[in-house]
Amino acid sequence: MAAQEPSPPSSMENNKPGFPKKILANKLEDKHLCNCCQNILRRPFQAQCGHRFCSYCFNRTVGSGPQKCNACIKEDIFEEPTSILKQGCAFPDNAARREVENLPAVCFNEGCAWKGSIKDYELSHEGKCEFMILSCPLCKELIRFNEQERHNERECPERTLNCKYCKEPFHFKNIKAHDEICPKYPMICEGCAKKKIPREKYVDHIKFCSKFRTPCRYHVVGCDMLVEKEKIHDHERACAHEHLNLLLHYIMGMKVSLEGLQPQSLELAGHKAHELHQALRDLEARVSQLSTIPGPTGPPVQGVPSSSSSSSSSSASAIVPPPPPPATATLPTSFTPLPSSVGAALELQLHSEKTKVADLGRRCQDLEVKAGTFEDVVCVLNREVERFATTMEASNRQHRLDQDKIEALSNKVRQLERQVGVKDLTVAEMEGRLREMSATTFDGVFIWRISDFTKKRQDAIAGRAPAMFSPAFYTSKYGYKMCLRIYLNGDGTGRGTHLSLFFVVMRGMSDALLKWPFNQKVTLMLLDQSNREHIIDAFRPDITSSSFQRPVSEMNIASGCPLFCPLSKLEGKNSYIRDDTIFIKAIVDLTGL
Repeated sequence: MAAQEPSPPSSMENNKPGFPKKILANKLEDKHLCNCCQNILRRPFQAQCGHRFCSYCFNRTVGSGPQKCNACIKEDIFEEPTSILKQGCAFPDNAARREVENLPAVCFNEGCAWKGSIKDYELSHEGKCEFMILSCPLCKELIRFNEQERHNERECPERTLNCKYCKEPFHFKNIKAHDEICPKYPMICEGCAKKKIPREKYVDHIKFCSKFRTPCRYHVVGCDMLVEKEKIHDHERACAHEHLNLLLHYIMGMKVSLEGLQPQSLELAGHKAHELHQALRDLEARVSQLSTIPGPTGPPVQGVPSSSSSSSSSSASAIVPPPPPPATATLPTSFTPLPSSVGAALELQLHSEKTKVADLGRRCQDLEVKAGTFEDVVCVLNREVERFATTMEASNRQHRLDQDKIEALSNKVRQLERQVGVKDLTVAEMEGRLREMSATTFDGVFIWRISDFTKKRQDAIAGRAPAMFSPAFYTSKYGYKMCLRIYLNGDGTGRGTHLSLFFVVMRGMSDALLKWPFNQKVTLMLLDQSNREHIIDAFRPDITSSSFQRPVSEMNIASGCPLFCPLSKLEGKNSYIRDDTIFIKAIVDLTGL
């Protein structure tokens, strides 16, 4: 008969390796270890070779096909096919599982005092310990499990917030940077003092705000007054004389600047033109002298001195060739007529010099035109530079003012946030007191209404809120002060199976007038909302217990019924839970008071 193939482990069993060795309270034995992960067996499977594996480890090992058993190889007992691990060759070892689950265990998280069995650890404590250290997925800071929610909401520097103005998300560390660029951030107009102007509309506002102070139109020439827009014309009329003086000084300065910008090439060109004009006049005088000299048969040249002539014309004698050397002093002193080619050459040279002078004149005119154009360009650039400098100065002033206002507003917001936080705490405290006062009774009878029962029980199962306290109630106006404490998932011996209900004696204002220890009979009830079968438990206090002595702290240790009501009675359809609400009633016997 073929052996029945074991059913595969559940998903919960299949996604976790063995328990860490640190949870074991006594000495560790090798038979309790997984031969794969070397941790304490979780849902052990035994292979046909006899070695044990965690369900998770076995499935992971054979997931890619048959594998050799490493434990068999290590112990030198490998043999085929017994030592081959594959699907269907292993079975759940329930005996080993029960043995492992009954081993005593402790929580290895620092500060946690939990103790129990490995089974209890897996069912109710693993992954739920309030002292478990986790890494924040955003800032990577190590935090305790019970501090995770507070860290994510209030402390994590990488948490994401939504701007209360523009509703855009941003990281908490960038809150100041976001406030500086937020288009909806409220601003205050410096002129009309209007508040809560969105930054995106601030520029449009100051364009039309008659109270906004702007620079005077003559700021380009030196007027540094900031005037409200509606008073700009009054300012110009009142300061017309000062504006004209500033304008005059500005124009004179521009004139000096332009004179300093005259290119040196113009001066050099002027000197060259003057020299050329002088040379031209000299050449014209020389040509006029040469034109009076006759040909070879003509008369002597006018103005040329002979043996009987006088030196009446000084200008002509200036260009007469020097006298011959002494050896020829007896020779005649008249000029020899120049050939006609020399006159033609002089004419050509004169024409060439005139052409050069005309060309230099044209170049001088071109340079003057270019210099004028350059001066115009310089004036335009100066105006643009001054306008830009003024705009930059105004922008810088506005930026500084914005920065100061932002800083002041940030400080004010932080102060208001602190005040709001304090007031929220005060309001919460007052609301708690008001609820407590509204629910308080002074006759020893108290009915506690617990709504949202399903959610609160889930919180208790998850360990987020295992216990709940009721409002206080009294035996009389100046009598004993008491309250109830309930565990919706049980406590102690009733954890996970029963609803646990306890009675707590609290410190009251009139304790000095009362008889101690507390010795009144207490009756606890879970009310059947159909008024058929209430669940009732009663006890008389043990006067030797510290729970019923006069309180020295806010409340004594709770005492009551850990097995008050089986949780099975509250499952399915029942008359104890209606509209997700239960009612607990406490009656304190007032006999003898």
